[in-house]
This record gives sequence, structure tokens and C-alpha cells, in this order.
Amino acid sequence: MVVRATAQRVRDLRRRAADRRFGVHLLGSVTVAAVAAVPFGLLLVLVEGHWQPLRRLDAGAARQLNETALQHPAWTDVLRFLSDRVWDPVTLRTAVALLTVWLLYRRAWRLALWSAVTATAGGLIGLLVKVVVERARPSLEDPVAHAPGFSFPSGHAMTATTSFAILLLVLLPVVPRALRALCWCVSVVSVLGVGFTRIALGVHWFSDVVGGWLLGLAVVALTSWAFEAWRVDVGRGRTGVSGGLEPELVGVRPEAGASGRSGHDGSVRD
Repeated sequence: MVVRATAQRVRDLRRRAADRRFGVHLLGSVTVAAVAAVPFGLLLVLVEGHWQPLRRLDAGAARQLNETALQHPAWTDVLRFLSDRVWDPVTLRTAVALLTVWLLYRRAWRLALWSAVTATAGGLIGLLVKVVVERARPSLEDPVAHAPGFSFPSGHAMTATTSFAILLLVLLPVVPRALRALCWCVSVVSVLGVGFTRIALGVHWFSDVVGGWLLGLAVVALTSWAFEAWRVDVGRGRTGVSGGLEPELVGVRPEAGASGRSGHDGSVRD
């Protein structure tokens, strides 16, 4: 009994220390995401430097897609519906918020914190970059849509990237393996589709959309690294992207007994 009680106290101390380190990792990774996303930083330099090949690519894509939109109004209406209703940032953030509430209900506290921090950090960092860069949106002779605010990076593209990544990395463990490939396909098509609609409607440059994708991926990658660091600290193994961040989510108590291996029924096997 004494040995078992001592072992339990050691596990409790280790778990509390790991929780503190998880918070430090999470905050640190958000900071790193804001200043050290190398691919995004390179694109930002090219945008700010008015690199001519990139400007020609942006202008050519905007012009050709605008001409297509004008010639096919029904197709344009579909793009507008997808952009403003289905893939709208408010819709996607609501989905992530509901997911976070469900995680709290499941007592998956740290996964809920990861979800909330990733979504919030993505939104705030994207807004900050927009204000700093102050890039104007495309100015077309006969526009088919309008949008307020600055252009770089695309908020729609970044929100779609972070939101679908959160949904995937959280929910994959509860999705049957036979359907996981379909979930990946839907997510990838949706993220690419969001970017296409923003360019086709003439409210973003091509480089705005790529910037949103890259910055969103940087935020997700770095906060996911922080979550993985917590799992290692409490004795859980690393997980592959295909299995989600927290495979134990299928158990009755996802975060119970973090220092041991969780069984299929949610029990802990030391």
C-alpha cells in the first residue's frame, strides 16, 4: 500500500509539472508562430518588396478569374454562397467553438485548451499581420464582390486552414479508419476551395491566399508541437498525424491517468 501510494504521488507531481510545462510550450509556440514562420516570412518579403513576377501572377489570376466570373453569373453565385455561408470564418469558428465545448464536456481539458488557443491565436496573428502590411485588395474595373479591410493574408484562407486542422486533429480518433481518408479529402478540398473562391470573386490576390494557408499551417504546427511535448512529459507516446492529437479521446476519461497507458475502455494500465 505504501509503495502504491508513493507511486501515485510521484505520478501526480509529474502530471502537475507537465501541465505547467504544457502552458509554457503553448504560449511559446504561439510567439514563435508569429515571428518565425519561414515560408510565410519569405512570401511577406516578396509582397512587401513588390517582386514583379509575383505581382504579374497576382494580376493575371485576378483578371482572368474576374472575366470568367462576369461571363458565368450562376457560377459566381455559387462561389459567393460557398464563401459567405459555407466556408465563412464565422461558420468555421462556431464549429471550432462547439468542438471545444464538447471537449470540455468530455473532460479533455488540455485538448480543449489547445483547440481554443490555436483558433484564437490564428485569428489574432492574421489580424495583426493585416494591420502591419496594409495591402490593398484587388481593384477591378467590373468587380463581382466586395470585402472590407486589408488584403494580406487572406483571413478566410487562414481561418479555413486552422479550423479544418483543429477539427481533423481532434476528431480523427473517433472516426472509423475507413472514413479517415474521406475526412482528409473533404478538409483539403475545403481549404483549397476557400482560397479559390476568394481569388475568383476578386477580393484577394493569389499571394494573399497562399499567405493565409502558410501562416495558418505555421500556427497549427507549432501549437501541435506544444501538445505533443506535453504528451511526452506525462509519459504518453507521440502520435502520428493520421491518428489525431489525442487517440485516448475514444476512452471514457481521455486524460485520466496521463502517466500510464490508457486502455480502450478508458482505464489506465501502468
